[in-house]
Amino acid sequence: MSFLEIFQGIGTLFEKEPGVAQDFSVTVGRLVLIALGVVLVLLGNKRILEPLIMVPMGFGMVAINAGMLFGFRIPLDGNPGETIELTNIMIDPMESTTTGVMNLMQIDFLQPIFTLTFSNGLIACIVFLGIGVITDISPVLRYPFTSMLIAIFAEIGTILIFPIAIAWGFSPGEAASTAIIGGADGPMVLFASLRLAPDFFVPLTLVAYLYLSICYGVYPFLIRLLVPKDLRGKAIAFQKAENRQISSKAKLLFDIIACLILCLLFPVAAPLFMSFFLGNAVKEILVKAYSELLEKVFLYTGTFFLGLLLGVLCDAHTLFGDERVLKLLVLGFLALFLAALGGLIGGYVIYGINMKNFNPAIGVAGVSCLPTTAKVVQHEVTEVNKKAFVLQYAMGASVCGVITSAILTGIYVTVILPYVQ
Repeated sequence: MSFLEIFQGIGTLFEKEPGVAQDFSVTVGRLVLIALGVVLVLLGNKRILEPLIMVPMGFGMVAINAGMLFGFRIPLDGNPGETIELTNIMIDPMESTTTGVMNLMQIDFLQPIFTLTFSNGLIACIVFLGIGVITDISPVLRYPFTSMLIAIFAEIGTILIFPIAIAWGFSPGEAASTAIIGGADGPMVLFASLRLAPDFFVPLTLVAYLYLSICYGVYPFLIRLLVPKDLRGKAIAFQKAENRQISSKAKLLFDIIACLILCLLFPVAAPLFMSFFLGNAVKEILVKAYSELLEKVFLYTGTFFLGLLLGVLCDAHTLFGDERVLKLLVLGFLALFLAALGGLIGGYVIYGINMKNFNPAIGVAGVSCLPTTAKVVQHEVTEVNKKAFVLQYAMGASVCGVITSAILTGIYVTVILPYVQ
């Protein structure tokens, strides 16, 4: 037995099967993804990127691309013979036969989690339950018009990218899933892509989560570029009515009524609506055991396995073997850029409506990367004027951004799913 057959992680970099040379592009792709995984872990450790997602994702990318081996696949059709192929003992997202999936669930250690929680969108709903329980909807009820108008403007990226992607050769399902990246809501992209573009959901979801770093790294510069310093530091003169306390009863009523109306209008997105509003309702009914379960167990467990599974799904064959990935990288960035631009336009519209008693930088918070974009806005405002506090308005826009993103997801899935099927 040769060295490359003993140490198969190294061997598979050079051979696709013993004695047969590996494609150069696959070798380079695996090395690039290993390096990218290391970078994600380091950037997550420094808090430049979100560590909750990026650290497990980085480890998954390193392990899956380093841990390939020569495997023997026995055909399930009853025909004799065996074929040698590159494989791993973590996950096989492409297996679709019942017998094959059941066999893999006994061998690949992440296959049960993928099959039972990931491929059906359950993990997205689990994360949304956690997001709901940590979200305060008081700003939405305190500033409903302002919050919703900004969120609607921030959906420009989600709307405009669809025809652009169609023109660039994407199918309707792929185009809609790509457009939803503009909402900066990873679970939403996962939920939509599993229904509209199941063969493309891995790159879609990966790009959606990687591009969340844009909210940290690019949006501050966009705010500085498009909002003059005097407006960026503008403090909002609050009215007495705006400082009123919103009762738990009012927030609970909002949760149940909003859930009812949205589920009636967009049944295909009902699991997401129910998860978010139920999580928020649990917070308002003050059942500590449920709140801790959803926040400390569901949210963090779901986020951890979401990041880890995304990482192990990022093997070179999946990403570098598809010419659509490069287009996706461009369209994803453009979607998030247009979303922030639209949000800022909405901020300026509110600035005019409120007779200049508004800070237009808040518009960026309409991009529903909750609560990141709201924190980015407050940080940029504080850099100019330490006495200006706009976080309440920003959080209202972000929460409404989650709602508008879910609505658009429901519209896309409702309209396009019949054609995909």
